[in-house]
Amino acid sequence: MPKGFHNTDRTVLRITGNDRIDFLEGLVSNTVKKLAEGPVYAAMLSPQGKYLFDFILSSGGDSILIDVKTNRAQALAMRLNMYKLRADVAISDSGLKVVQGLGEPPEGAFTDPRNPNLGWRLYTGEVPELEQMTLAEWDALRIENTVPETGIELIPDETYILEAGFERLNGVDFRKGCYVGQEVTARMKHKTELKKGLVQVSVEGDAQSGTPITADGKPAGTLYTVVNGKGLAHLRFERAKGDMQAGDATVQRL
Repeated sequence: MPKGFHNTDRTVLRITGNDRIDFLEGLVSNTVKKLAEGPVYAAMLSPQGKYLFDFILSSGGDSILIDVKTNRAQALAMRLNMYKLRADVAISDSGLKVVQGLGEPPEGAFTDPRNPNLGWRLYTGEVPELEQMTLAEWDALRIENTVPETGIELIPDETYILEAGFERLNGVDFRKGCYVGQEVTARMKHKTELKKGLVQVSVEGDAQSGTPITADGKPAGTLYTVVNGKGLAHLRFERAKGDMQAGDATVQRL
């Protein structure tokens, strides 16, 4: 029996209409036309190049499915409708459930496009029988593969997707045409060296998500998800050396 869980914190939106591919192509960070080859991870950015939403896109036959964090789904639908103008597209809630798991995938499941180590995802009306995976186990898997989570490591109007690892997570295509926020993202890729980013850290002691990290008393970043002494942190690379402090905890970059 595969191990997994029904992720009740995800919503699957459906986009229909003849213009759906071209419509999304001009809005998101990855190439929507690659959906013919399989699901795609992507983000939608502000005109200033900052993260607003991240999601997994997949083909639903005559529609495109958008797997997004539930508390961001309504805002995403509103944003898409804002850009719709006269495009032949319609956005609705598919009503599908999101199931994630490891091991032998059930029929209709696909490998997570961010990293195959994250297992499979299934969109379904009925949740299959599973050996239950806990949220702590899923978070530990994210930490091990340095995968950010919406609303935790990925903060709307604050995060830059390259600092969050989107290139490594197959979430951005630098060869596609223009999309909202593309200029800033391309400039960060080609004209600057990243000085900050999401990394794995060891954590000795208790610290909550969102705790500032200091090094020799100077701001060095922020600690986020922590499970079993390991965590994800957004750090300034030049200060991320040796022991750092996050509240009462000692943090080291791994």
